[in-house]
Amino acid sequence: MALNNKSHPDEFILLGFADHPWLELPLFVTLLVTYPMAMMGNIAIILVFRLDPKLHSPMYFFLTNLSFLDMCYTTSIVPQMLVNLGSSKKTISYLGCAVQLYFFHLMGGTECLLLALMSLDHYVAICRPLHYTIIMNQRMCSLLISLMWLSGMAIAVSQVTVTLQLPLCGISKLDHVLCEIPLLIKIACGDKSANELMLSVVCTFLIAVPFCLILISYACIGQTVLKIKSFEGRKKAFGTCSSHLIVVLLFYGPAISMYLQPPSSITRDQPKFMALFYGVVTPTLNPFIYTLRNKNVKWALSNLMREIFNSK
Repeated sequence: MALNNKSHPDEFILLGFADHPWLELPLFVTLLVTYPMAMMGNIAIILVFRLDPKLHSPMYFFLTNLSFLDMCYTTSIVPQMLVNLGSSKKTISYLGCAVQLYFFHLMGGTECLLLALMSLDHYVAICRPLHYTIIMNQRMCSLLISLMWLSGMAIAVSQVTVTLQLPLCGISKLDHVLCEIPLLIKIACGDKSANELMLSVVCTFLIAVPFCLILISYACIGQTVLKIKSFEGRKKAFGTCSSHLIVVLLFYGPAISMYLQPPSSITRDQPKFMALFYGVVTPTLNPFIYTLRNKNVKWALSNLMREIFNSK
């Protein structure tokens, strides 16, 4: 990847919400509040699962990975947004843009796969309870997580690297709040049909396929739950899945509206708001969703806080 290619500018100007300057201060304050909340919430989730032996199960192992992903995901975009919103110079270097592209798409793609893995875990737990400990053993969970990270890394590195080879012919203005692959393909000059095809294939593999698998998993779970005669049994089964379903809708909703819609139906500011939603709002809400709707997590978190305060 040649970063000194003359067709590439030394830096990009991120226009962001230049047409709506009144939005910049509220957004700056919102990000200044939500970013530390997202970091502290996800760090707390990771600490609780690591320190409490009762939470050493596949479901919480996957949730720990989700918290780590969310921390990296939001960190890849929010600090740069804060710098640009808080100053008159709204730029990002070409190298900074490349780094952001790699991390943002690595974390986003990997999270798509992780949410599908979590639905598989719920499916086995509810539909195959007698075989759960055999199927979802520690070795299998580690293997699935390793494959997930390697797949996300391979896809992100290959797609971003290919995108960065596109000539930009001196264009340095990006009508966005961050660097994103569809935008770079859009402003590139020359033949970009191969890049557009690759983007479509990747989006289908990372968004459409996992989302369909999640829907199939929950269709099977729904059938199994309806066969449970006791009300408490149904309530416990639905409670196990409800948090994950909410997170899936929060993440996949914006992703589908951005990457699987025809470009002609996407408004100018839609990518900016969608990026803020799945890059900032979702990572901030996830710890609260899983904490407030899970008695075991709430109990473990309260114990952790009690130990911290007692040690002082």
